[in-house]
Amino acid sequence: MSMNTRTKYLDDLRLAHVLADQADAVTMSRFRSDDLRIATKEDMSPVTDADRTTEETIRRQLSTARSRDSVFGEEMGTTGRSSRVWVIDPIDGTKNFLRGVPVWATLIALVEDGDVVVGVVSAPALRRRWWAAKGGGAFAGTSLQRNEQIHVSNISKLSDASLSYSSLNGWKDRGRLPQFLGLMDDVWRTRAYGDFWSYMMVAEGVVDIAAEPELEAYDMAALVPIVEEAGGKFTSLHGDPGPWSGHAVATNGLLHDTVLERIDWPEDAE
Repeated sequence: MSMNTRTKYLDDLRLAHVLADQADAVTMSRFRSDDLRIATKEDMSPVTDADRTTEETIRRQLSTARSRDSVFGEEMGTTGRSSRVWVIDPIDGTKNFLRGVPVWATLIALVEDGDVVVGVVSAPALRRRWWAAKGGGAFAGTSLQRNEQIHVSNISKLSDASLSYSSLNGWKDRGRLPQFLGLMDDVWRTRAYGDFWSYMMVAEGVVDIAAEPELEAYDMAALVPIVEEAGGKFTSLHGDPGPWSGHAVATNGLLHDTVLERIDWPEDAE
């Protein structure tokens, strides 16, 4: 393990990896399963039995290992009243998961007094995991013992930058499609890698910009420390730090102000 990971949150980071290992066992056992059960939630988004079982598994482990901490998960809401909150998205990319596309991940974050201090993103079908603890650098690999430190790019011009996004519908719904299309026209390359993967590519320095207009805190929390510890910047489309605003932009830092200016997100677009 790199010395950079030896921070005050190392025990929490180790626990997050244990949680991710347990989640991977559940999700991979259900991925491309013939008897996968699928339902539709009130917001019309899909949910599978794997989503629910994964969150239950993580919560059960936390109830033993961190019984005093709160938990906020996509499928089961919030339990506890601690200022230390584990934020869980059991499967980010459920639509990919249920169609057999391997781009999905379990997102695990620890928030302390509103600040995200640990993040783990585990994508077992891609055989890849990313993680960071505050002050300890960002890493990618398969385990705490087998990893490499990752860093954002040094691209400083939009004309040289690579941009990733999830879809165009949200930008259209929020009245910012022309601005986003203009940004797409001005960068070197665009791809819709989508979901967590866009942001992990920013952290690895192979993509320079990722942005989405509609997100929940559990979609973003684990991503924040990984991008930031890799040297990048993660904010709302207003420039507010953290995963609390319902939308996000992540960059290598050098491009951040320019991207925010180009998207020009209005206050009344919340």
